[in-house]
Amino acid sequence: MANVTWDLVEQAPRGQTALVTIDAAKRRRAWTFGELADGARATAARFAALGVRRGDVVYTLCGSRGEWVLTMLACLRLGAVMAPCSPMLRAHDLRTRARTAEPRLVVADDQYLDVLTEAGLDDNVLPLSAWDTWDAEPGDDVPSAPDLPDDDPAFLLFTSGSTGTPKPVWHGQRYVWGQRSQAEHWLGARSGDVVWSTAAPGWSKSTRNAFLAPWLMGAVAVLHEARFDVEQRLARIRDEGVTVLCMSPTEWRMLLSAGDPPALPSLRRLVAAGEPLDKETIARWRAATGLTIADGYGQTETGHIAGTPPGVDSPPGSAGRPLPGVATRLRDGELQVDATTLPTLSLVPDTDLVDGRWWPTGDLFEQDDDGWLFFKSRADDVILSSGYRIDPVEVETALRGHDAVADCLVAGIPDAQRGEVVAALVVANGDASEADASDDLAAALQRHVRTVTAPYKYPRVIRFVDELPRTTTGKAARGKGRDLLRAEPSRGSG
Repeated sequence: MANVTWDLVEQAPRGQTALVTIDAAKRRRAWTFGELADGARATAARFAALGVRRGDVVYTLCGSRGEWVLTMLACLRLGAVMAPCSPMLRAHDLRTRARTAEPRLVVADDQYLDVLTEAGLDDNVLPLSAWDTWDAEPGDDVPSAPDLPDDDPAFLLFTSGSTGTPKPVWHGQRYVWGQRSQAEHWLGARSGDVVWSTAAPGWSKSTRNAFLAPWLMGAVAVLHEARFDVEQRLARIRDEGVTVLCMSPTEWRMLLSAGDPPALPSLRRLVAAGEPLDKETIARWRAATGLTIADGYGQTETGHIAGTPPGVDSPPGSAGRPLPGVATRLRDGELQVDATTLPTLSLVPDTDLVDGRWWPTGDLFEQDDDGWLFFKSRADDVILSSGYRIDPVEVETALRGHDAVADCLVAGIPDAQRGEVVAALVVANGDASEADASDDLAAALQRHVRTVTAPYKYPRVIRFVDELPRTTTGKAARGKGRDLLRAEPSRGSG
């Protein structure tokens, strides 16, 4: 029994710096644990006044900023469940999530109020513009911080599976304390470090690594609310003296787009996760900085499973070794994890486990004699692009909502920068002329998908065909479609 906010934040030295935030207006603020503790108690009181109770779900729809941190701490203090939503989600995405859990409260940046109204989630919204209208100092009406059991729900995250509907993933309070292992043995943070994990809210990696994992190791966390920009990213590393940098492989590659990275003398630890990291990117960063990017592997459902430990050089292309104490096995190439050894596993029913014990990741690996894991592919059709797991069925559903589409098939194809990109075979309907089935229509379909679902899911490659490849039973053959998309040039792309 414990309370994360009480034990991790409110009992920390009040004058110790815990967090640095830089908002979209480039305003910088350094937060002490004392300021966060006071803000968390005041926020918890405000949430309680708005009807939030233990077990209630609170959505966030905002960027990496101080209010997002205070919302998480307030929820952990109250025993409420935080559901961080990516600001890229559209009304359809939010409605789908709400069918799993209706939020008691939504904390949202004002620019997203219209999409919440469209989604029908505007009944109980706390806009960030109202945040400054109430006293950030805790008063006499601060609810107590209850001791919470390990399996009491703390987070609701979503990931795409293979059914066409985002899959809800419930994590317990143990999810936070269980991060200590990966924070030490993969992230590699330690007391005195300045840690920047660049994943935005809505990613499971952000939930666990943006500030919780650094704090567990006595480090300072950095949050920057900004779109990716090479020069800005490099400048922020220098200005904040970042020592541990955690980015997706796509971001590591994009920082090389302008040439080899300049000297970044503060860095001592580079880590990556979210998608396989290629050998060339590792080699170029090692040549420029003398540091090797430590790859890692985990899932929304599991938290971190494997990684390259500090001070150890992994074989090129490896996702690391299982974390200390975590038992894994390969069955027909699929990596499975012993649920009894993984404290960060979500609150899954026993029926989801193989032999009542083993969590099936759905990812195919090879493992060498020294225990190093090498990712091969997904066992299902989920597309892994820039660290996002994208369900092709969701994209197909969005495409079919356009009047010009009679049928379609979506698959992932290799891409040097993003690992994979979303690609689509499209059969235009009878009203679309041959002239329509061109770059113009492809661009229109891409705009349509970006409008009805999260923009990162849109097909960057579209090829128009007269008919889809099918199995002997008449079903669309995704494997054959993927091969066709890989082998043939697209009629339109973006």
